Amino acid sequence: MKNKIKAGIVGGAGYTGGEMVRLLVNHPHVEIAFVQSRSQSGKMVSDIHRDLLGDCDLVFTGSHRHPVDVVFLCLGHGESKFFLEGAGIPSSTKVIDLSQDFRLGEKSNGRDFVYGLPELNKEAIKQAGNIANPGCFATTIMLGLLPLAGEGALGEVHATGITGSTGAGQQLQETSHFSWRANNISAYKTLTHQHLKEINQTLKGLQPGFNGGVHFVPWRGAFSRGIYVSAITKSSMSLGEAYGLYGAFYKAAPFTHVSESMIDLKQVVNTNKCLVHIEKVKGNLVVHTATDNLLKGASGQAVQNMNLMFGLDEAEGLRLKANIH
Repeated sequence: MKNKIKAGIVGGAGYTGGEMVRLLVNHPHVEIAFVQSRSQSGKMVSDIHRDLLGDCDLVFTGSHRHPVDVVFLCLGHGESKFFLEGAGIPSSTKVIDLSQDFRLGEKSNGRDFVYGLPELNKEAIKQAGNIANPGCFATTIMLGLLPLAGEGALGEVHATGITGSTGAGQQLQETSHFSWRANNISAYKTLTHQHLKEINQTLKGLQPGFNGGVHFVPWRGAFSRGIYVSAITKSSMSLGEAYGLYGAFYKAAPFTHVSESMIDLKQVVNTNKCLVHIEKVKGNLVVHTATDNLLKGASGQAVQNMNLMFGLDEAEGLRLKANIH
């Protein structure tokens, strides 16, 4: 690619915005045209995302009106829809939204959004003008269940999952500050998590008769980033058959890897990977999945989608290594 992709980031001061800058500033085929933030306009990006000192000399702008090929919306839920209604972004500019505003088929000013889960919708993503990036818990849960749904073999699912404090966003909350999180675990949004809608919609798209639903209890963990999910469903499938099914389903997926050994969260933190491990216990398949909520669960997957949209290697700029020690 001779000309670099010009990218803009809207809402660049938060966790996902910071990850987006970190990925794109080193992407060989991207030039960051602007990083917008209403709260930090005029400040150096590296003054807010301090690890970028020496890597990035960009200044936050209060405006998004710069000519770009793609814009990443790193805004809060509900804000992306409001932003697009009045932003005046040209129809030729591709939009990748990281909020939940367009994951269920919603439109904005004539823009249709493709659900951006590359392991499922790769060909549609390649042709898309706009992407609704999946949620972090949704990505982690679905990557553990898609092969079964694709085979029409998914039954009722009971799942638990634990996430780090960055999943709650950068704004200080009672349940996210250090003195509350340290040495603590708690459940929240029991059976009502917002990602359940996109999970059930996607699974039913693969397996129309899937009516059992996903019963999910999320937990807050005493760590900063990462998601670990364990999902249980009854199955007559043998463990060997399950591994054969999963291996075939993810054969062409550069970031989703099936492990016959138990997986650890540290293996995926700071990467765009999803690791999957399967157990068979007394008629149940237990599927364990792990991701980094800020990368495969957010900004990394958004860059993966951008790569596909612009005809690049899907893994370009995303060959990251976990720090397990």
